[in-house]
Amino acid sequence: MKLLKEYIQKNGKAIGPGILKVDSFLNHQIDPNLMMAMGEEFKRKFEKDGVNKILTIEASGIAIGLAAAYAFNIPLVFAKKKVPSTMGDFYTANVYSFTKNKDYTICVSKEFLHPDDRVLIIDDFLAMGNAILGLKSLVEQAGAKVVGAGIAVEKGFQKGGDLLRENGLKVESLAIIDSLEDGVVKFK
Repeated sequence: MKLLKEYIQKNGKAIGPGILKVDSFLNHQIDPNLMMAMGEEFKRKFEKDGVNKILTIEASGIAIGLAAAYAFNIPLVFAKKKVPSTMGDFYTANVYSFTKNKDYTICVSKEFLHPDDRVLIIDDFLAMGNAILGLKSLVEQAGAKVVGAGIAVEKGFQKGGDLLRENGLKVESLAIIDSLEDGVVKFK
């Protein structure tokens, strides 16, 4: 997506060979025009897949997920990283975060995922694929179908995208980073 790549070139910062800082527009401070354009782009890429629900993980995926849900005019569900005291029966999956260097047990209430759901998973970054696999597990526990994963920024130099695609998941990334060497962002 040309607009997202322009934002990354102008405002993103490569921090070492593996970290891209995009907190000024994507995952801390949020540019609403960019979010809505990304939501429309995900709709364009997945509109023939019968999507009736968007699933993401808190917190960084929520803004992008909401933009996609708005574009599709369908509900957004986000997996929580802690079980709230008000949640009854729920699905869980374990997810390792390389960014935070810790395991999370994510959960979604059973009242929000059903066997007839056709779910599009949305997230801000794809590196090793752990978050997507955890979300996919929640959907499968519900007996629902994952139609694909919409990713804002894929780190193409890490194995997550290839792993997901090799296992038959439709993955659409709006920007794929080839490298972040010497502080320079290079796209595929």
